[in-house]
Amino acid sequence: MMNIEPHIIIADVSLDLARGKFQSARDKLSKAAKTLPESYIMHLLEARAWRGLGRYGDAMRHLRQCCRIAPLNQVAWAELLDVTVLQAQQAPGPADTASDPVAEELERLCIALAGFQPPRASESSEPTPLAEQKQPFPDDASIAVPTESLANLFTSQGAYKKAIRVFTSLIQLNPEKADEYRLNIDRLLERI
Repeated sequence: MMNIEPHIIIADVSLDLARGKFQSARDKLSKAAKTLPESYIMHLLEARAWRGLGRYGDAMRHLRQCCRIAPLNQVAWAELLDVTVLQAQQAPGPADTASDPVAEELERLCIALAGFQPPRASESSEPTPLAEQKQPFPDDASIAVPTESLANLFTSQGAYKKAIRVFTSLIQLNPEKADEYRLNIDRLLERI
């Protein structure tokens, strides 16, 4: 199993989980976990296997690892909340005094976000006048992404100096087509 690629292990374990073979998934993960101790997906699969086996505490431990590894990924947070609820339902009553700090924090965040209203956006100045928007940029302006299509567009618009500038940049980017670009530059120079 140790020589098998991680993506094959993940696919095999995912298939076991989909089929409800949680113990088989756990067995495969326990062999592979040593090679990928900081893998988000491995911890997530571990949590799902433990959840399927009804071992919610172990599932929560792995989901917390997922939340630590990828704090912005909402999948693990949602599953952690689900498992926390399942664990609370499993052992209800006054003996349930041990609280989960992650679940408590999520509850506080939900309450705080319930009344949140984002500030309304407002323009801080007048929009750019249309006449100013239509002004072409200067012939000597730098072109961030020179492409053949852009050079051909400039040529068709009669902006020959801009087209020459683009073809010159393309010579450096694509030296194998330099002769073709030089020929295009010579044609454009004849039109100026």
